[in-house]
Amino acid sequence: MSSLPDNPDALYGDVIMDHYRNPRRRARLPSADVEAEEFNPFCGDRATLQLRLGRSGDAVCAIEDVSALAEGCSIIQASASLLADNLRGRTVDQAADLSQLFRDLMQGKPLPPVAIAELGELEALEVVRQYPVRIKCALLPWVALEEGLRRLSQREASQG
Repeated sequence: MSSLPDNPDALYGDVIMDHYRNPRRRARLPSADVEAEEFNPFCGDRATLQLRLGRSGDAVCAIEDVSALAEGCSIIQASASLLADNLRGRTVDQAADLSQLFRDLMQGKPLPPVAIAELGELEALEVVRQYPVRIKCALLPWVALEEGLRRLSQREASQG
């Protein structure tokens, strides 16, 4: 098992360090339609995700706003920030597809160029695969997203 370098900039690069030092979309949403929190008891990392959804009648049409709060290491904070930056304006299905693409990236599955393009800056987190213990850090905000979308789907099904 490799040890992490003393200087995280050397491992993580500009995109990850920028999102760690200047996280986006951390302000709580007072009227969130979706909220989910995930916690890793082994390291203390915590991710809380909130989504405000746009609607057309009874149908959800897009994610209007996102809040992603993360406590813990630089990887979870950067991952939460990148997630939040990439969800706004997407449909719920597109958010679920992006989550699956990101999970595939973290699991080292080969992705076609169109999928890499869809990931955009999220591809910067691919470096985390070199340190398997950090993969859970990168995935925790995405697990919160998946849980939030699962709850939304259940709620929509019970109402419809």
